Amino acid sequence: MIGAINLARPSAAELLRGMAGPTLIVMLLAMMVLPLPPFVLDMLFTFNIAFSIMVLLVGVSTVKPLDFAVFPTVLLVTTLLRLSLNIASTRVVLLEGHTGPAAAGKVIESFGHFLVGDNYAVGLVVFVIMVVINFVVITKGAGRIAEVGARFTLDAMPGKQMAIDADLNAGLIGEEDARKRRAAIAQEADFFGSMDGASKFVRGDAVAGIIILFINIFGGLVVGVVQHDMDIASAAKVYTLLTIGDGLVAQIPALLVSTAAGLVVSRVSTDQDTGQQLLSQLLARPQALALTGGIVGIMGMVPGMPHIAFLLLAAAFGGIAYAVHQRRSAQTQSESAPGPVPAPETHDVSWSDVTPVDTLGLEVGYRLIPLVDKGQDGELLKRIKAIRRKFAQEIGFLPPAIHIRDNLELRPNGYRITLKGVEIGQHESHAGMLLAINPGRVTAQLPGAATVDPAFGLPAVWVDAGLRDAAHQAGYTVVDAGTVVATHLSQLIHTHAADLLGRQELQQLLDHLSRDTPKLVEDVVPKLLPMATLQQVLQNLLEEGVHIRDMRTIIEVVAAHAGRTQDAGELTALVRVALGRAVVQQIFPGKSELQVIALDPALERLLLQTLQAGAAGSPVIEPELADTLLRGAQSAARQQEQFGFPAVLLVPPALRVLLSRFLRRAIPLLKVLAHSEVPDARSIKVTSVVGSK
Repeated sequence: MIGAINLARPSAAELLRGMAGPTLIVMLLAMMVLPLPPFVLDMLFTFNIAFSIMVLLVGVSTVKPLDFAVFPTVLLVTTLLRLSLNIASTRVVLLEGHTGPAAAGKVIESFGHFLVGDNYAVGLVVFVIMVVINFVVITKGAGRIAEVGARFTLDAMPGKQMAIDADLNAGLIGEEDARKRRAAIAQEADFFGSMDGASKFVRGDAVAGIIILFINIFGGLVVGVVQHDMDIASAAKVYTLLTIGDGLVAQIPALLVSTAAGLVVSRVSTDQDTGQQLLSQLLARPQALALTGGIVGIMGMVPGMPHIAFLLLAAAFGGIAYAVHQRRSAQTQSESAPGPVPAPETHDVSWSDVTPVDTLGLEVGYRLIPLVDKGQDGELLKRIKAIRRKFAQEIGFLPPAIHIRDNLELRPNGYRITLKGVEIGQHESHAGMLLAINPGRVTAQLPGAATVDPAFGLPAVWVDAGLRDAAHQAGYTVVDAGTVVATHLSQLIHTHAADLLGRQELQQLLDHLSRDTPKLVEDVVPKLLPMATLQQVLQNLLEEGVHIRDMRTIIEVVAAHAGRTQDAGELTALVRVALGRAVVQQIFPGKSELQVIALDPALERLLLQTLQAGAAGSPVIEPELADTLLRGAQSAARQQEQFGFPAVLLVPPALRVLLSRFLRRAIPLLKVLAHSEVPDARSIKVTSVVGSK
């Protein structure tokens, strides 16, 4: 069965609106080719003047330029209309001008008599001056303003886009509002660019008006004298009258439209139109009005001046200043009077007032905005994507997205990294400069601002970009500002990997795993083990720096023992044993022999007794024993570091969790392994012993 396709047909009104534009253009072109009778010319000239007045009034009443976004197109259409009327009227003037001043219609004759009168030279000069004013002053100025406005608008677009993104990330606006504001910014740039181009049409129209004037006068003299046997004086009188009237009815609308263009592009966007701005701002200072009236009055008392005109204007300015002062005084008194107590807000608090906290956030000062601005191809954005990809490859799950925003409360070069709204790191990075890090073997000092590497705490100095080669030769490790922030961010998210594995990330990880082993995941979660317990097991691994890339092994171990125990600590220990090869390989890559720290047998027995004594509750290490253990572990770790070996303490399985929790805060680099976690194929060499005298 073939389904019926319902094609929506446009209505008659829509068809008429769609045909309006093409019909107008065809009519304009037809006016250049087809002869028009005088009555039709009168109607078209009158329409041109009325339409120009309407455009001027709309331009005055606009609040912001985009309220009249079609204005560049209007400029082009009105210019084409004037040129078409010039061609049509020129044809009538040259063909029928010998019959008298009314040959081209009453409008041209009336305007010609009004401007020319009995002196054709004066009329000609006045017309030329009017065209020059339109061409040199109004149109050129409006075009320059549009050009500068277009440049400034384009330069300000990245900052405006950043402000919109910041408001969107902060929850101040919604996605729809952000989309509308971005569209408004793009339309504003397009408007000023179009106005710059459309102004060129108006300037060309003004030049064409002057040229057409002289062509019509010369052509009329030739036609009248040669073809119609008129004397030169009569021909000059008739054709000059018609030519100047024709030019005047064309240039007055051009002057009005050009003035409207200048008003639209030169206004500053506020919530008032041009008339309201003039009244509110010019009359806002009665002192200026009173001073103006006083100066004009003094000038009116100078001998030889027109006293009546100056003194009348001085009195008018003084009266306006007094009225404005009285009105402002009344407003001040009414504002100072106690008003009614405002009614309390009636709207209720809703869940929309609660804004979620970003899991990972990066806040930057305003000088670091170029590093994270898409419009300026911010290098830090690419580095952050690489950091998340590397984290996922090394740790085993995709971390949450990092929300970036600017923060004016920070120092200009400062940045802050937050985890669930809490600061976990902050430092400064200087865009355009380089950070020279001292790894401990530099041969010379560099001039610059001393600091420390935020990721690893090494001494460093901020230097100019031109000192890169000198820093390399002196033994420094040189990185740019974006790398400093990226490295610090990478180090912190690796450190807080356990906090980043939330319920949502775990669900995404299981969904990813179920694509290859769907049955394995379905049998374990949530049938054998709650998701919260599995999350705790994975977080325990991440807290001790064990990656969870081998999720298949983890799930299999949990599935094998979940029926016997649901304790996350016991399951973590079992998983660590199963991941023993990966754990050891992560600490000792590519080595067959493990250089480790061991416990003195006496200290080991004492700790086992402490663990057994606290079996009923949490085991507590006596202060003296804890101090001895801590100092011994710190000394052994430093010795391992001097030998170039990783700091690894090898203990019995029963002590691993206790010692790992106790030593983790004091010695972050120390790893605690159980004997059961070391593969049989790896040999062990004890390089130092904790607790021996």
